[in-house]
Amino acid sequence: MRNTFAALTGFATLCLTPLVGAQEALQEAQADPSSDLGLIETMVVEATRLGQRKAEAGSSISVLTAEDLEMLGKVYVLDAIAQVPGVTINQNGAFGGNAGVRIRGAASEQTLVLIDGIPVNDPSSPGGGFNFARMDSATVERIEVLKGPQSTLWGTDAIGGVVAITTKKAADRLAGDLFAEYGSFDTLRAGGSVSNRSDAGDFRLAAISSTSDGISKADAAEGNSETDAFESLTLAANGGLNLPRGARLTADFLWTDAETEFDSFTFSAVGRVSDGDEVSETEEVASNLSLTFPLLRGRLDNQLLVGYSDIQRENFTDGLSSFDATGDRLLLRYQGTLTANERHRVAFGVEREETNANEDGTSIDGLFALYELSPSNELSITVGLRNDDHERYDAVTTGRVATSWRMSDTLALRASWGEGFKAPTIFQTTFFCCGAEAPNADLEPETSEAFDLGVDWRLLKDRLQFSATLFRQDTENLIDFDFALGGYFNVAEVESRGLELAGELSLPASLRLTVDYAYIDAKDGDGAPLTRLPEHSGDLTLSYDAPGRFSTALLLRYNGSEQNTDGTVLDRWWRVDLTGRYALSERVELYGRIENLFDEDYQQILGYGTPGVSGSLGLRMRF
Repeated sequence: MRNTFAALTGFATLCLTPLVGAQEALQEAQADPSSDLGLIETMVVEATRLGQRKAEAGSSISVLTAEDLEMLGKVYVLDAIAQVPGVTINQNGAFGGNAGVRIRGAASEQTLVLIDGIPVNDPSSPGGGFNFARMDSATVERIEVLKGPQSTLWGTDAIGGVVAITTKKAADRLAGDLFAEYGSFDTLRAGGSVSNRSDAGDFRLAAISSTSDGISKADAAEGNSETDAFESLTLAANGGLNLPRGARLTADFLWTDAETEFDSFTFSAVGRVSDGDEVSETEEVASNLSLTFPLLRGRLDNQLLVGYSDIQRENFTDGLSSFDATGDRLLLRYQGTLTANERHRVAFGVEREETNANEDGTSIDGLFALYELSPSNELSITVGLRNDDHERYDAVTTGRVATSWRMSDTLALRASWGEGFKAPTIFQTTFFCCGAEAPNADLEPETSEAFDLGVDWRLLKDRLQFSATLFRQDTENLIDFDFALGGYFNVAEVESRGLELAGELSLPASLRLTVDYAYIDAKDGDGAPLTRLPEHSGDLTLSYDAPGRFSTALLLRYNGSEQNTDGTVLDRWWRVDLTGRYALSERVELYGRIENLFDEDYQQILGYGTPGVSGSLGLRMRF
């Protein structure tokens, strides 16, 4: 334990030393009113359902905007989310390898993913998780990461947290862009969009294509030389129609078609993976149709929404079909948000979710209510309650409390407590083997309870911002497969606790430094550390963005050692990336990136390789 906290303190000191050392210089600089640091006071978080300002939400929330994604230079949403403190990723090889996101140590299947407010977790997969490998960042306007159990807000699957993705919408005028980039491993990515907005309504259409020869999914260092290609096509469309009396009709549609080559399962190989002729074809859809309208002289906002998501997967081995799965989800939702006055707001609603997978289906009905009380301008309290009635299980009631106290113009305290649950997936309730006569009929939902306590501190006219969050989460009734019994059973529990630190410093000469660090101590019921989870992780970004033509960012990522599923330990690693943009004119921009600048040899998952030093160069035109 002493070594653990020594490492924690050392890393935190390393991260914060540049912040403290620059304080004297900053005191002489004038505050920039457009500084992004001040956005914490005005940034609205939609995933809390109340449209709360981030400073008032009380929960631990991280937000990435389209500008952040562009600065980071990340092609896929997965790599951008990895910059969020407390979030770790696991990917079975680059370029389309299956990828999951873990929040504060919870399993990737316990992360609920929303696209434009619609759950998109795969109902046909055994654990019901979402594969982030194919989500292109060019379609994304905003990513909100809510940490900790959020089932009171969103129902099943939100045990570890929520990743809420909002796709890009129309600009304020007729506008568009075209881009193309080429890079290592014969990678070509190109796309474009067009949008318009008027008094009558708006629309946006976009397309993105990506192809790459890739690298070997199984690590080339283990003698695997066959490259595994990847290609994808994404189409995005949305629009809105402004109706009389403040009503609005909107629609969102996101379609992705991808083909990923991957390697074979082999008992004798490192990580049990080696070269093989395997291909996965996947088609995904996420869509919704929504009608919003005000009542009671604008004090009651109403939303009626129909959402639909669908996934179809098929794997081929040596050219022959070896596996296929289909799943879809239909969501019906009503939400009302009543603003009684500036001190009292209430959100309430009803949802019905119908899920199908491989010719089997189930449904769940939910009722929820949230109340926001603001006794003063400095104090905000939010309480919530939700009841979910599953077709196959007893009803589950979850609660949530969050509060934020702005003690001064520079210091704020926040705290939250919440519960989560995850209903067994269709696969878990229908699959059995190995001598069992039937699936386990006694499966129960997984449940979690957690709290966090945080402080946000702003200094030097918002040029220096620091936050720290302590958290603890207990998860019970975890579902696992037992070969001896031939089915799924509630057999496990997990206790996780930790610390998240984040700092941001606006320096003179258009420089900005951001640092974050996470310590996650997660153990199962026997006291063993969870596999594929680093105890220590962190990021450092130094960016330059002058009003002129040039901007650049240097990104450093650290991932501590991890326990493998076979009992061995995966080494820690550091990785450095460099991105840059240069405006050739008001409408034409040259951009590029270098990834793994120092050619670090590392693995995210035992046996799976990662690219060495690589890069790309692109051109973007806006009109």
